[in-house]
Amino acid sequence: MTWRDVRVTTWRWLRGLLAGAVAGAAVLAAHAADGPTLTRVRDTGVIVIGYRPASLPFSYLDAQLRPTGYTVELCDRIVAAVRQKLQLPALEVRRVEVASATRMPLVINGTLDLECGITTNTAERARQQAFSLTIFVAETRLMTRAAEPAVQALADLRGQPVASTIGTTSIQHLAKVNEQQALDIRILGGVDDPEGFQLLRSGRASAFLMDDVLLRAFLAQLGPGADDYRISDTALTVEPYAIGLRRGDPQFKALVDGVLAGLYRSGEIHAIYRRWFEQPLPSQGLNLRLPMSAAFRRVIASPTDSSDPERYR
Repeated sequence: MTWRDVRVTTWRWLRGLLAGAVAGAAVLAAHAADGPTLTRVRDTGVIVIGYRPASLPFSYLDAQLRPTGYTVELCDRIVAAVRQKLQLPALEVRRVEVASATRMPLVINGTLDLECGITTNTAERARQQAFSLTIFVAETRLMTRAAEPAVQALADLRGQPVASTIGTTSIQHLAKVNEQQALDIRILGGVDDPEGFQLLRSGRASAFLMDDVLLRAFLAQLGPGADDYRISDTALTVEPYAIGLRRGDPQFKALVDGVLAGLYRSGEIHAIYRRWFEQPLPSQGLNLRLPMSAAFRRVIASPTDSSDPERYR
């Protein structure tokens, strides 16, 4: 081999090495631009979604035991956007059942990419996980048996047992007010919302404190038996619902928020809302007949991910 041959061979080797380095740097830069969630989804070909099995109309199981509901539909739109962005038409959607007590830990530890149930965005929770734009605005109210004296505030239940659901803002509010006002309420916690409601139905609790939309859903399922219960006129708290996301991933949050903002901007959110709140629910036949609130209409007009209840009043 001549000296010229050596130089040509060396140059080709260096050129190949440089091209490989440039390509590797480009891949790393692309992954960094996508953020950790999209990078992991691209690498594994799997996106993981949390759902609730019995929180209609937001997230529940249909007749074929498939997760469905308002929040699930919004998350399906987000998954479609992820497929398109990453060019992964065969992207696998892995669905994981969650409960009130497990949903946030599974987001925080990275098990879930999207938590698609019913979760209130609060300042305290936002220190541990991120939230999408607000997707619904609820209020907490008290449900009691119609045969008993009407109540409008927790002070009306002094010394009585009151039920709520473990791991919710409702039970946190109940505990806080109970302590602040020295009400001597005995707090009963259900592991999920149906169990919390059952505590009222069985007579173990004098009232059930929960978000008004969920209380209406329970009454809709009772049919004529709904007349045996009443919901307080007075709202105790304001609850902005959002899709749960991991913290520290602004790229993925931007994608999620972009999908939701697009639905709001186009007006398509109104058809989606009517499908789940003003029409018979798929596989259930129940109709909540719940018009969109003024608070959520304001969110649609001016999207926000604020955790401040005053933002929605």
